[in-house]
Amino acid sequence: MTDAAKPSEITYAGYLALDDLLAAQHPLSTEHDEMLFVIIHQTKELWLKQILHEVTLAQTLVRAGDLVPAYKSLARVSRIQAVMTMSWDILATMTPADYLRFRGVLGSSSGFQSDQFRRFEYMLGLKDDRFLRFHEGRPEAHAALSAALAAPSFYDDVLAQLAAAGLPVPAEVLNRDVSRPYEPSEGVENAWLEVYRDTARWWPFYQLAEKLVDLDDALLTWRHKHVVTVERIIGRRRGTGGTEGVAYLTETLQRRCFPELWSLRTRL
Repeated sequence: MTDAAKPSEITYAGYLALDDLLAAQHPLSTEHDEMLFVIIHQTKELWLKQILHEVTLAQTLVRAGDLVPAYKSLARVSRIQAVMTMSWDILATMTPADYLRFRGVLGSSSGFQSDQFRRFEYMLGLKDDRFLRFHEGRPEAHAALSAALAAPSFYDDVLAQLAAAGLPVPAEVLNRDVSRPYEPSEGVENAWLEVYRDTARWWPFYQLAEKLVDLDDALLTWRHKHVVTVERIIGRRRGTGGTEGVAYLTETLQRRCFPELWSLRTRL
């Protein structure tokens, strides 16, 4: 016998653990707008959890050579990214005066420290071990982030499939230290050029590449809206986590997860 509830006993609130979910907001001040701040960021973390779930499946499929089934998860991630970007517009209804009334209670906490966002970056190839130190007091988060840092990225797995299909991916790229940030490769760009110049022959890879560009595009759009929203609310002052605030966020706009898929377009 098990203690599992019968289908007829499952309620909406019980299935979704609503009592736990709706009790998870703990503003530290009495300011009205702090609740919005908490809920916006908690919601983003829930969407990031789903993104990691989808990218993990897509990566498993690609590693097995099942490129086409991976498209669905990647398309879903892009849709989630669009929703996350739109949520900045809700946060932007909070004025600088509203935010400054409770900013002091945030201490050194910052979205800069989100382990799920960093795992997402690591899985796409944006490796940076400096972020591990923020999670030394959270063993499970630290372990998950460390594992993502040490593992091949999704892009590494895609390039391995390109090579397996006979495309000229350089050996030094395939055998690189995957814990290090990915560096653009002219050889990889040449391999992708073959795909884009003969799309009929390489259709699964061509479609996969465009799904990757969708992810990169959506991530850049999210970053840009983040910059605009932060500048609107706090101007150019330093972030709560000790970063340079808008200056740091603006620098992130230069990052590309799949650089050759952008640079090849000039050569087509």
